Amino acid sequence: MNRLILLGLFILLSVEVFSQKAQPTTLSEFQKLLTTKSDKILVVNFWATWCAPCIKELPLFEKLTAQNQEAHVLLVSMDYDLDPDVAKVERFIERKKLQSHVLFLKADNPNAWIDKIEKQWSGALPATLVINTQTNKREFVNGEVGEGQLEKMIESVKK
Repeated sequence: MNRLILLGLFILLSVEVFSQKAQPTTLSEFQKLLTTKSDKILVVNFWATWCAPCIKELPLFEKLTAQNQEAHVLLVSMDYDLDPDVAKVERFIERKKLQSHVLFLKADNPNAWIDKIEKQWSGALPATLVINTQTNKREFVNGEVGEGQLEKMIESVKK
């Protein structure tokens, strides 16, 4: 009987751990997140479920979430423009067992607001923005990041 209780508890906790949801967020709410002062370095990855390079680099952000307590990782889904179905993104999150905080950016016509997020951003995915909200130092990569690159970006904005 104790084994059944332990098994049930394990299953319940496992479901809770992997039941990450995508938080629907407006552009103005997202812009506030980028400027809210924090002791942690903000690492923002713009990605989409249909973007192969985005999916390829997701493990790097998951590793950063698990291993670096100095960083707060936000995975910002850009799926809204082509398919505004947040449930599709949540199924992707569940299937990939993502642990990073996921936002579902509800903003039409990215060409109208991309430069409000980062002037260097061409709009291509993936894209990564690292911000020290205490000093406003920023690093940006338009394209896929490689192994070790996130850590270098974080060190760069800490100085």
